[in-house]
Amino acid sequence: MEQSSEQLETLRRWIAESHRIVAFTGAGCSTESGVPDFRSVDGLYHQKYPYPPETILSHSFFEHSTEEFYRFYREKMLWPNAKPNAAHLAFARLEAAGKLTAIVTQNIDSLHQAAGSKKVLELHGSVDRNYCQKCGRFYPLSAVQQSEGVPECSCGGIIKPGVVLYEEGLDQQVINEAVRHISKADLLIVGGTSLAVYPAAGLVDFYRGHRLVLINKSPTHLDERADLLLAAPIGACMAEVY
Repeated sequence: MEQSSEQLETLRRWIAESHRIVAFTGAGCSTESGVPDFRSVDGLYHQKYPYPPETILSHSFFEHSTEEFYRFYREKMLWPNAKPNAAHLAFARLEAAGKLTAIVTQNIDSLHQAAGSKKVLELHGSVDRNYCQKCGRFYPLSAVQQSEGVPECSCGGIIKPGVVLYEEGLDQQVINEAVRHISKADLLIVGGTSLAVYPAAGLVDFYRGHRLVLINKSPTHLDERADLLLAAPIGACMAEVY
């Protein structure tokens, strides 16, 4: 569409003129890599399980139904064969060019790092980091994948994924760093997120600039605040502009 071409050209120009870009990404940034999201029509919230996903992925459920938690977690939360898409690769190139200062992401799949990004602030943790609850020993994703039932440490403790579950708080250090980068950004690109999950979504409020770009297939409550709004997949957009 004509308007879409104009929008893409505006984004292309803003990227060229900016030197402190921050990307804020959500599940929609990874769906183009084959990783399903939670809230779309085909997302996890619309599938049938004995318990709702937000119940299974809660701290209390992990504590009292650990084996059931891991059954769901292995089946629905781990996508080790997923590859970075055009959005991940574009943001990595922007960082390498010295234009992007940080990626703030709600995703736990580490696809930004796989694309080559170095400064990735993972608000909800990562499936690649797992720890023994008893001795604190680190375990890679492969340890969880290759185990059966509840993965256990050599000390006998239960291994817990390094992801933020429902009922758990976000890492304050990660939050503080995200606020610092977003507040200093001269261009904030928010993509692939419904901005429905708090406190993560509230970080956008710390942006003080006048180039807030929202790229999402479905509407968000911040659409009216956006200086540039693209109702499209973020990978397709970023492939066009950088």
